[in-house]
Amino acid sequence: MTLAITGATGQLGRLILDRLTALGHPAIGLARRPGPDQRLFDYDRPDTLAPALAGIDSLLLISGSEIGRRVAQHRAVIDAAVAAGVRRITYTSVLHADRSILSLAEEHLQTESMLAASGLTVTILRNGWYHENYLAGIPAALQHGVLMGSAGQGRIASAARADYAEAAVAVLLGQGHDGQTYELAGAPAWTLADLAALISQQTGRDIPYRDLPEADYAAVLAGAMPAPLAQVYAGLDAAAAQGALDGDGAALARLIGRPSQPLAEAVRAALA
Repeated sequence: MTLAITGATGQLGRLILDRLTALGHPAIGLARRPGPDQRLFDYDRPDTLAPALAGIDSLLLISGSEIGRRVAQHRAVIDAAVAAGVRRITYTSVLHADRSILSLAEEHLQTESMLAASGLTVTILRNGWYHENYLAGIPAALQHGVLMGSAGQGRIASAARADYAEAAVAVLLGQGHDGQTYELAGAPAWTLADLAALISQQTGRDIPYRDLPEADYAAVLAGAMPAPLAQVYAGLDAAAAQGALDGDGAALARLIGRPSQPLAEAVRAALA
């Protein structure tokens, strides 16, 4: 079986490729800007897709990162996979895509529908949030002496990116996953107040959590990123306040054969 991984130069893709290689199952990396021994694969250039998939039996489609463009991009990949004779696609979707209030969910759900209609053998990995999505905010929290957000007491069942990568590898190499949809999340879930408490405990500083209205939080984020993107991130926090990032960690733990990385451990590593 010949495996290929899209988004091979991205953070998740690199982890998956490295783990496959370590296990003696190297895969072909597909990327817009390919590295050595990788193939050119540009979601926005359909002419690059089918040739790159020649000889591929199983494809991991890591969802594109360009919000608003992913449905067209993923459709081009699926069409190319069918044309190239790919047998199986595993897709990284989002937790509870079929009922999520996250603004990101609709593109994932449309992609899942396209895959269901493709005639290919499909496995869906509905990944929850990454620890890293929030760990990236630790430097700003330390700089300003406060962790800000708009998630209220919403619980976030995140896991390390490496945990999701390990789960993907387990599915790519394992048996019995065809046609399955896995809701993947970490455990235990936590709140932003819990994250602030961990940062405080591990730094010896008082870093409280300050909950802001969605619009106010978007205004804060706009100081560090384009306003439209700030509104997206603030909206994700607001959705988390309604439970959109909570989930059951059992499926992820089963796939990787161990509990997912605790948030406290991830915070410790980030601070180090």
